Amino acid sequence: IVPKSLRVAWQRLLIPDLIPDIASTDPDTIFANNEISLRDIEIYGFDYDYTLAFYSKHLHTLIFNIARDILITQHRYPEGLREYEYIADFAVRGLHYDVQKALLMKIDAFHYIQLGTVYRGLNPVPDQEVIAMYEGSHVPLDIMSDFYGKSSQGHTMKQFMDIFSLPEMTLLSCVNDFFMRHNIDYEPVHLYKDVKEAIRDVHVKGIMYRAVEADIDKYICYGEESHAVLKKLSEHGKKMFLITNSPFDFVNRGMSYIVGKDWRDLFDIVIVQADKPSFFNDRRKPFRQVTDKGALLWDRIHKLEKGNIYKQVTYLHHFPALTGWRGSKVLYFGDHIYSDLADLTLKHGWRTGAIIPELRKEIKIMNTEQYVHMTTWLQALTGLIEQMQVHPDPVSQAVVHEWIKEREAMKPQTKDIFNAQFGSLFRTYHNPTYFSRRLARFADIYMASISCLLDYDFKHTFFPRRSPLQHESTFWPQHRAFFFGDRCTLSGSEIQHWLKVRFVADQT
Repeated sequence: IVPKSLRVAWQRLLIPDLIPDIASTDPDTIFANNEISLRDIEIYGFDYDYTLAFYSKHLHTLIFNIARDILITQHRYPEGLREYEYIADFAVRGLHYDVQKALLMKIDAFHYIQLGTVYRGLNPVPDQEVIAMYEGSHVPLDIMSDFYGKSSQGHTMKQFMDIFSLPEMTLLSCVNDFFMRHNIDYEPVHLYKDVKEAIRDVHVKGIMYRAVEADIDKYICYGEESHAVLKKLSEHGKKMFLITNSPFDFVNRGMSYIVGKDWRDLFDIVIVQADKPSFFNDRRKPFRQVTDKGALLWDRIHKLEKGNIYKQVTYLHHFPALTGWRGSKVLYFGDHIYSDLADLTLKHGWRTGAIIPELRKEIKIMNTEQYVHMTTWLQALTGLIEQMQVHPDPVSQAVVHEWIKEREAMKPQTKDIFNAQFGSLFRTYHNPTYFSRRLARFADIYMASISCLLDYDFKHTFFPRRSPLQHESTFWPQHRAFFFGDRCTLSGSEIQHWLKVRFVADQT
């Protein structure tokens, strides 16, 4: 067995050779899943919430508190729930919730639960209990969330994909926690539906909108960056449109704060209360014009005119006919992978850009020395195990066993560095998350905020990295092939001897 002191020395000797000599990743980079040239883009479209308007941390606290109080006053939930406050760092976007079992969890791209990330209430569920409940860690397709992440038609899983869902996940967990701590028998399905309805009322009944409008300085941030992007696009003669599910009064107040009262002059078309994702699929609803006071007009719409506000519209039948905007010359930005981007990519051929605010924080963590060393050594261990496991001699197998134990012990560290409960938005221990796989499928490009466009001109082409497929060569330098390449034929005793030589030489 390789002594611990020797393994530490091994890491100190090997990691500097293994870490690539590259600069840190810029958090303002735009990343490409699919090649796209801005030369080809003539029309730019935007969602509003978390795309043009970014909100402070106070908004999630507001949503949580209002929804919690609705449960108590309108759904007759216990007064004791008022002791719970919003926990800002509890959940991450993209998690799945098992409605029938009342479990919040992270699932990877292959439908496997990431053990260690399953929570009932505010407490983790032991791995063995999870495996017993699901007869393993795989979630069958027929109980996964539907195409839009919803729990419907027999799908018992709900996926929380938008940023507004963070207070909902936290409230679900807090109410579950209260019932369990007080030994109150309850039906998880009813709880889920009540919390869902309470959160919906915060939006639909205008409670959140009125609160934000009344104290807009407290809730909206980074407005000047969105204004700079819109101004740059306008100066380059690009057409722009806005499609949002939010009501006009709320959007008008926010855009007036971000851009100015003349904000509508920048947009060729403005559509509010669009009811995405139905907007991109439903043929039944014709356009309706909205007055500045929010009244609906009954006139038939023959042409979409700049300066007017429209609602209750559908893309498929009316939008391209009235605008002439079709296909890959349109680039639309939004934060919701399903509601904003999926149908545009799959059915209508628009180019899509995902706004992922969490990206900036995760990249900053990935740039730290702690993360680089940790993931480099984890990859090194994986490569060593892969190559050494073919040697049947007892010494080699003992070394492999030690490496496997060390690798398993390191996995939770790669999770906790991002979020103690659920880890990274983009990865399980090594696989992409279910969220990450959907992002790669439905977004041509993605970025932390719309302001990232300011660093690029309109002739720029975004290229995806050529990641090697599993059967393709990794083209590693020869000194790394010593450990991971096809020529690695060292036994456990020979590796120990090599390490001792290097260790002694280093000490000398």
